[in-house]
Parts: sequence; C-alpha cells; structure tokens
Amino acid sequence: MQSENSSAQKIETLIRARYPLIYVVSFEEGRVSRNLKLMTDARKKELAAWTITAGLETPDGSFITELKDPIKVLDYILQSGANGLFVLRDYHHYLNDPVVVRKLRDAARELKMTRKNIIFLSPVLKVPTELEKEIAVIDYELPDKEELALIIGKISGSLDGRGQPAAAECGRQEKIVEAALGLTAEEAENVFAKSLVQKGMFDVSIVLSEKEQIIRKSGVLEYYHTNENMKEVGGLDELKKWLVKRGKAFTPKAREFGLPEPRGILLLGIPGCGKSLTAKAIAGLWQLPLLKLDVGKVFSSYVGSSEENVRRAIQTAESIAPSILWLDEMEKGFSGLSSSGMSDGGTTARVFGTFLTWLQEKTTPVFVVATSNNVSQLPPELLRKGRFDEIFYVDLPAKDEREEIFRIHLQKRGRGAEGFDLAAAAAKTGGFSGSEIEEVIVSALYDAFDQDSELLPRHIEAGIQAIIPLSQTMEEQIRGIREWAKLRARRASSIRWEEESGAVRQLEM
Repeated sequence: MQSENSSAQKIETLIRARYPLIYVVSFEEGRVSRNLKLMTDARKKELAAWTITAGLETPDGSFITELKDPIKVLDYILQSGANGLFVLRDYHHYLNDPVVVRKLRDAARELKMTRKNIIFLSPVLKVPTELEKEIAVIDYELPDKEELALIIGKISGSLDGRGQPAAAECGRQEKIVEAALGLTAEEAENVFAKSLVQKGMFDVSIVLSEKEQIIRKSGVLEYYHTNENMKEVGGLDELKKWLVKRGKAFTPKAREFGLPEPRGILLLGIPGCGKSLTAKAIAGLWQLPLLKLDVGKVFSSYVGSSEENVRRAIQTAESIAPSILWLDEMEKGFSGLSSSGMSDGGTTARVFGTFLTWLQEKTTPVFVVATSNNVSQLPPELLRKGRFDEIFYVDLPAKDEREEIFRIHLQKRGRGAEGFDLAAAAAKTGGFSGSEIEEVIVSALYDAFDQDSELLPRHIEAGIQAIIPLSQTMEEQIRGIREWAKLRARRASSIRWEEESGAVRQLEM
C-alpha cells in the first residue's frame, strides 16, 4: 500500500489528470515498475516498457524488437489505440536530439487528447529547455521505514531457513531499519542478506558500513564517523549552550509543543578556530549521522550533471533524516557565482539556487552546518534570515580559552596538565588560533622525542617561539572579518580579545 504522499500516489494523480509526459527520477527500475504495474492493474490500464537494447515489451510479455529506435517507438505510441502507460527507460540519452525533442513536443499535444501517458524512467534528470513546460518531474522516494521492515521480513523468511531465528535474535528491528534509511530497496536487500550470512543476524554495524560505501560512491557526499565530542572543543561557550538547547528540538515532544526542527547554523570566522571541529562534535552531541557535502565535487563537465548531483545529495541527506549535512569552507564552492553566466553557462548559479531554495523550504529534519573563512565571498542571499537559525562568529580564543585548549591537546596525547604552567603558556600565545596551539603541542612532542626526553615546559616554550600566528600575517583580513561580524553575527564565545596598540587584551562582554 502506498501512502497518500508517496511518489506512486503522485504519479497516479498526474496520470488521472492526463499529464502526457512524466519524468520519474530513480535508480530503482524494478521497484518503480512493480508499483506502476499495481497501479495499471487497479485502473485496468496496459503497461508497456521500452529499452534501446530490447525494444518495446508489450503487456503480454512479448517484445517488438523493431522498435529499438527512439523515434520509431514514439511513432508507435502515437498510433496505438491502447489505454496505457509507456515507460521509456534511460531515454535521457536521446533528449539532446532536436528531432526527438520536436517529436515529443508534438506527442505532448496529441497525447493530451488520449488516455495514454509516456513515463521517462531514469536515474539522471535531463530535461531540454524546449520541454520544460511539457514534462512533470517526480523524484521517486527511497524506501521508507515501513517498506524496509517488509524487506527484513522477506529476507528473514527466505534465507536458508534461518530467517526466523535471525529476526528474533535481532530484537532491535527499529535500529536496523533506521540504519538502512537512504538505501534503495535492492541495496537494502543485499546488505540484509549479507548481514545474515556473515553474522547469522541483522547487524547494525554491517548495514552502516555498507551504507557508508554506497554514499561515498556518489562522489559528492562523504559519510563521517564522528569520534569528536564537545569536550574536545575549547571555549565557544555561547555556541555550546545554543546547541544543547536546540538538540532537544528533534524529539516528538518538541513537535507536540509546537517547535519546528532546527534548520542549521552558519559558522563564520578565522581559520583554525574550531569551526570544522564543532561541526563534527555536533554529530556526536546529538547522536546523528554526519554527511559532508564537497561542493567542489558537485560540479561536473556534463551538461545538467551538476544540478543532478546537488539534488541527489539533498535527497540522500533527507532520506536518512534526522541527519547533519556539513558544508566546509562554503565560499570556495560558490566562489564563481557572480560571473557564473559568463564563465560556466550559469551552472554555479543554478546549483546555488537549487541549494538555496531547499535550505529555505525544506521540511525534513536535516540540520545544515556551513562553515566559512571569508565572509566577503559569500552571496548575500545566503545570509538572509530564514536560511539558518543563527549565524555565529568564531573569533580567536581568549586567554582562558587558550588555556583550556592547551589542556585538551595535552590530554588527547596522554599527558596531564600537572607540571605545566598553562596559564603562562596561554598568556604567551595571544593571537594564536586553536589549530596553532595544537601545532605547538605537536612540535613540542617532536622535540621531546628527538631528545629522548619526556615532554617538558621548555619544549612547549620552544614550540610557541617557532610559530608566527595567522593573526599577524593576516591582520588586516581578520580585522575586516571582526568589523563585519560585530553587527551581523552572534558571537560563539562570551569573552573576546581585541588587539589595540599591539597589545592583546581580554574583554568581558
């Protein structure tokens, strides 16, 4: 049974409304075809499917091999007196042919007066400009929890007679189903069967490892295993309090109270001050899957592929919601936006527009964490209220925060703070970023190891002296970022530092 909001129901509505051309975007030919068969049987319509290799498969299962040509099959559909659906698989390859495009425009007009519909079924969306007003596009949804539960039942009852014990041993079917969200039906069947063969039960770790590989095959999204937590993030107390408060809003109780799901945050600021680390720590704090979107990999040399890549990335993030979508150094991905019309035919602008629209209109609980080092390169549309819940400015750490960062990095490397004057080290590292403080500790460890010695204060002192902080080499840029953030962003820390007359001083807000 399909839910009223399902893709199958949307297709049925379009068919009943006599939309002549329907484009279904999906990798799942088998699943879509099965649902179309159920639909046509219920409405007493015929179902025929075409491929370039086999020709047209008629409702009785025979093939008309003479119709392999993409033009001839359109002629046949127009001349046919059938009341039915004609599914054209991977027809997108022929939509660059002006003859095919013209033929489809003619067909759209003629089919409107009949009870026939053409359905394009392809994993790639490619709609020529001439057909944009003629074709209705449906992104076919991936299996939901109910469908995945049915697949588990099917696999349990059919694999070597061991299905029922394996299903009973699982005892956490809900966890398995949640782990499999974002997979196609075929991918889910394969990984469930693999889990039973390897472990004799449904194992969450196997499902997640397989899912990670499948997501990475997209080439655009990366599935992150997060070991970081908020204890590893030094300072940023205001941001941490905000995140703890927003984390509670993902619960059903929050929906009942009338709260919407959190939309996302934009972290602006100086390189090396913990923006990326915070993105990973949020996933650990909220116990949500973290997907990193590499904006650079979205862009492809093939016409239409870039837009398809970002749409597929969004669809994957939504399919495993609640989830976190991380865009690191966002300004680099959209740096050519202003000249997109002249430099790349508008591809960057269209990709950015697709993402921006989704960011504004999304209804699924996908929390977006975007980071940026150079706010001047960000499009102003991105900073408008409603895109993100909050824009935080992450400044260089103040003295107390630097002391905390020293302590964190010593503990990460198996050293306690005893025997080190961290307050003095923090005082000597005014203007250092968190990553530069980490480099001080790493450099000190190298020196100690080279001298066959345990880590000593003198090694840390030498590490401090060896580093010229970014706040000196990029002084003007950092001052510009601060000035911009004063009136436009919320501070991530309740304490800040300013440089006046060459002296660093800490100010309480």
